[in-house]
Parts: sequence; structure tokens; C-alpha cells
Amino acid sequence: MAGTDIAVTGLGLVTPGGVGVEASWASVCGGRSPASLDPALQDNPVRISCRVPDFDPEHLLGARRTHRLDRFVQFALVAAHEAVADARLDPRTWDGARVGVVLGCADGGPGTVEQQHHVLREQGAGRVSPLLLPMQLPNMLAGQTAIEFGATGPNLVVATACASGATAIGTARDLLLLDRCDIVLAGGSEAMITPLVMAGFAQMGALSKREDDPATASRPFDEDRDGFVAGEGAGILVMERVADARARGARVRGRVTGYGTSADAHHMTSPHPDGLGVEAAVRSALADADTGPDEVQHVNAHGTSTPLNDLSEARMVSRTLGGSPLVTSTKGVTGHMLGAAGAVEAAFTVLSIERGLVPPTANLSVPDPRIDIKLAQTLTSLPIDVALSNSLGFGGQNAVLAFAHA
Repeated sequence: MAGTDIAVTGLGLVTPGGVGVEASWASVCGGRSPASLDPALQDNPVRISCRVPDFDPEHLLGARRTHRLDRFVQFALVAAHEAVADARLDPRTWDGARVGVVLGCADGGPGTVEQQHHVLREQGAGRVSPLLLPMQLPNMLAGQTAIEFGATGPNLVVATACASGATAIGTARDLLLLDRCDIVLAGGSEAMITPLVMAGFAQMGALSKREDDPATASRPFDEDRDGFVAGEGAGILVMERVADARARGARVRGRVTGYGTSADAHHMTSPHPDGLGVEAAVRSALADADTGPDEVQHVNAHGTSTPLNDLSEARMVSRTLGGSPLVTSTKGVTGHMLGAAGAVEAAFTVLSIERGLVPPTANLSVPDPRIDIKLAQTLTSLPIDVALSNSLGFGGQNAVLAFAHA
């Protein structure tokens, strides 16, 4: 319904595809993953990661701030600066009390924790940094962003595991519709590629072991997929009410028309085998958008490249969306960006609608024969009016965003 639509007026991305929206978009459209063997994981059971290339926080943020911020906050600030500039907003002139920040992450700053734990073990408690907590606490993601931009309105971090970025965008939409604020910086950021965290994922059997060819290890919906590749980065959207955006002459890049959320209530880490939880979220998002399932032309799937997730999500799409939408998973290129994934993929969905292009599902050589959905295997031109972005997280938490053309 037009009266409840929210405008996306700015995008900012820091991804394994590159720093910035255009570099990230070109990478996913090119369909080649930068995943590689990671020297920081040389002693781990699985050594593959998908890091942000050429990320120079001292150049982007200054040396003093860089050393006081964990990597997950650095990513968010860089992406937020791009998004605010893209929205043609000037924080020096806005009413900060009407500007909110809602960001998602799954973990916070494990890199700082692991580093300072090493200091504790080797040098003693007296050498632990007083910045340990201000750097690693998850809420500092939104807190530091508020400080950076003078945003004194609603400020929170949401944690729904790998659905966090999408949950943040949905929550931001609710705040705007409730008139709690006029502008929200929404999205997610994550920097979890550390030896301890990756060892945990490896011990769970969640990671791809395709170390002979890391660039093809993340292969969503492929019959030979064997797990995900961990990525990192951030995605930030500037969101406003459509009427407000148009009144100030802003470019509306896309509209968030619906949001659905649900819980599987099924298993600690595995999705429901038939995707019943995410189906409920899809139906809720479509009802919120006043859109029929056969009107959806494109789905940016959660598509992690794990055997269970891809099959259950595909079964849900096939059963629920009767119009046979074109489905992609950009995780074939970016890897799984964990708590940032939903925000980054929301941004990619906006770009797909805006540019009429669906990125390929990278490394999809032979689709799983049990999967009966229309998968994008090449960069595809497609006029899109309505699209969905699906996000799922450990604990059975689901978030689905519906987008429409500006």
C-alpha cells in the first residue's frame, strides 16, 4: 500500500567485491568470487575466507579512529558515509533528534576479544586495553554511527544471527511508519573471520572444505555444494518516508513495501526442512506489501551453499511463489557475510530493481536435481516491479523484505 511504503534514498556497501556500491555490484554481476586461502586461518581446520579487498581504514577514517574501532564498526562507518552522501543529506544541517540508527550484527567484535584474550594470557590483566569493551560490544555499532553523524534519535542494534541486517531494515521501516523519526540509517555489519569463530563453524561442519579451488567453494543450489564460505563487510541503507523523500527532491532508488518475520521453533542451527518458518515470513511480507505471490518477479535468496538451507529454501520458493520468479544468491561471490548478509543483499535487490539486472548465482554448475526453481546462472536482464530478499539465521529466525520499483 502506497501509504506505508518507505523510500530507499541512499546505499553504501563494503563487501568482498570491493569498497563501495559500484565495485560490489560489478563483482556480483561478474560472478567471480574473491574467496581464497586466508593466512590468518592457517592453523584452522578450514582455511578459506572471503575478505574485503584493499580495505584501508586509516585512509578512510583516519589513524586515530581506526585504532579505537573494531573492524565491524570500521566497515559500517565507511558504508554509512557512502549511503548518506548518496542520499544527498548533510548531517550538519539535519535535525539529529529525528534521525535513527538501526543496525544488525551477529557477534560484535570477536577480533578485539581474541586479541585482548591473548594479551591477558601472555601479559596479564593489567595489560588488557581499556578499550576492550567499547570496541567489542555489539551496541557500539549503532552508538559509534550515531556519534559519527550526530543522530540522536532511536538507536539500537538487533541480533537475529544471519538475519540481523534484514531485521534491522524491517525494524527501521516500523520506526518510520510510527513517526518515531524521519530518517533511519539501517543495515548491518560483520567482521567474524577470526581463528576462534571460524574454528567453531568448521567444527559444526558448516564450512565448505573446497580448499583446492576456494573461488568456487561457495556454490549455492549446486548439487556439489558442501558448506558456506565466510565473508565480511557492511551494507547501509538510508530510509525515509516516500512523501518526505519526494518533498525534498531526493532520488528514490527503490521502495521497501513489506516486511515479514518469523521463527522456525525447530532446531538450534538447522532450518525447517520444508521451510515452513521462512514461508510464514514471505507470506507476511507479501500481505504487508498488499502483493500477491504471483507478482514477485525476483528473489535474492538466502542461499548459503549449505546442503540443508538451499534445499529447504528452494522448496519454499517453489511452493509459495507461483509466478516462478528468477532466483539468485549473491553469496556465490561474496560468501556468507553473516549478520551483514541481509542488509547487503537488500541493497543488491534494490539495485536489481533499479537497473533491471539479476546477478548470476556464481559457481552454479549443475543445479541440485531436487530443486525446482528458476535460477539465474548468468547475468540476466529482467524488468522488475516486485522482488523479495530472504534472510535466515541460527535459532530459526527469519526475515523477508519486499521491495518495489521507485
